[in-house]
Amino acid sequence: MSLSDDFKPAAVPERPPGHDLLNGKVVLVTAAAGTGIGMATAQRCLDEGAEVVVSDAHERRCQETAEALTEEFGREVLGVACDVTVEEQVQNLFDAVSAAHGKIDVAVNNAGLGGTVPLVDMTDEQWLKVLDVTLNGTFRCTRAALTRMTAQGSGVIVNNASVLGWRAQPGQAHYAAAKAGVMALTRCAAAEAAPLGIRINAVAPSLAEHPFLNRVISDDDLALLRNRELFHRGAEVWEVANVICFLASDYSTYLSGEIISVSSQRA
Repeated sequence: MSLSDDFKPAAVPERPPGHDLLNGKVVLVTAAAGTGIGMATAQRCLDEGAEVVVSDAHERRCQETAEALTEEFGREVLGVACDVTVEEQVQNLFDAVSAAHGKIDVAVNNAGLGGTVPLVDMTDEQWLKVLDVTLNGTFRCTRAALTRMTAQGSGVIVNNASVLGWRAQPGQAHYAAAKAGVMALTRCAAAEAAPLGIRINAVAPSLAEHPFLNRVISDDDLALLRNRELFHRGAEVWEVANVICFLASDYSTYLSGEIISVSSQRA
């Protein structure tokens, strides 16, 4: 038995305070309603001094999230409903950010859809739905952000990928393929955007804990995945958000076209 087999889950550290990394920045975060990485990213960006716009496909939850963030941080947070599979709604979202703030400095493309289905049982509809939200949605939002950032001569895009873009996991063929596509999209878009003064990177979380995780992953599989991590726990969503904020900030001005693994998985 190795030392890691006896290791109990590490204590969750305290969420650190903000350090004004995004003062004066306007940040858009997609799929930010709820308890996941998007909501944590919106909170972290507000901690760091940004003006934040949140979007989500669920209009009621989007508005409730915007109101809750406004109350928590004492700064108005705009909520705009957007289904990233619909081009018109994506354009409306980015137009709303520009209308409210006159610019967009950072776009965090967080929208994604998962699920566990063996490949032999997977329907065309299940495959296409995951790819349309996760990969095509990221493409649509990246294109919309690039169009506006090109006009202003600056900007940062951070995409949410996954370690499954590199690593195999049963039942995740559609999700893994989509996230691998997000990684490739990020690298190619970054190569096009660099001469325009725009940086594009992605985070690749392994396991980020939130209350609804077991809707797509069974309790037994979650226990197995946690045990694969060096800390024997999943990341808190704010731990992923911290890395997103780093990539959004001026502390990462030489990083572009990179995929940052937010993981503690054993080899």
